[in-house]
Amino acid sequence: MRIAGAIKYIVAVSAFLLTFYIISQVFEIKMDSNLGKFWIRSQPDNAPHPTTKAPRYRCGISKICPEKHFAFKISSGAANVVGPKICVEDAVLMSGVKNNVGRGINTALVNGRTGELIETKYHDLWGGDVAPFIEFLKKIPDGTIVCMATYDDGATKLNDEARKLISELGSTVINSLSFRDNWVFVGGTGIKTKSPFEQHIKNNKDTNKYEGWPEVVEMEGCIPQKLNE
Repeated sequence: MRIAGAIKYIVAVSAFLLTFYIISQVFEIKMDSNLGKFWIRSQPDNAPHPTTKAPRYRCGISKICPEKHFAFKISSGAANVVGPKICVEDAVLMSGVKNNVGRGINTALVNGRTGELIETKYHDLWGGDVAPFIEFLKKIPDGTIVCMATYDDGATKLNDEARKLISELGSTVINSLSFRDNWVFVGGTGIKTKSPFEQHIKNNKDTNKYEGWPEVVEMEGCIPQKLNE
């Protein structure tokens, strides 16, 4: 009887130890697996990721200009608060930040062959005299790109002579430009056709964005380079 009891005791202990061993092995495998997953997740991701950053073109326009063209972007003033901005070939020629804009018509003259700035000027056509503006227009050199933008009011003092000179630069809108209209334009001396670069918003109390002024008008594009003749 004592021998039989001892055998049963040994068998029971052996079964317990075997069960414990099997359980511990399975648990250890799961622990290793979980730790491995945790280790992988905790590693820094140094792999390069493709970026989708949109390309930036000159003056921030929406497309690249073809060869022998100058990129430009022009915006009129906003009411009598924010001045106009003229950019050509990624160079800001006139803006409120540069402190070289003013009420009236703001003009930047650009060399049509090189794209380099010749001169910037603004003329007060509300409280000023139109005569200096007319003299300025008459002296623009041949082969010059002429960029214009209104601020506040660019039409009150305009007379027929000034309008005719701007029309000869390629404008089709200048003859109907009125008090506080917003207008942007790119033309040139010696142009044989009307310019395609012109935008105009009428001052209309029913549609104005600002009290007494229409919304800002903006225009961008590519100006053909004037080639040596």
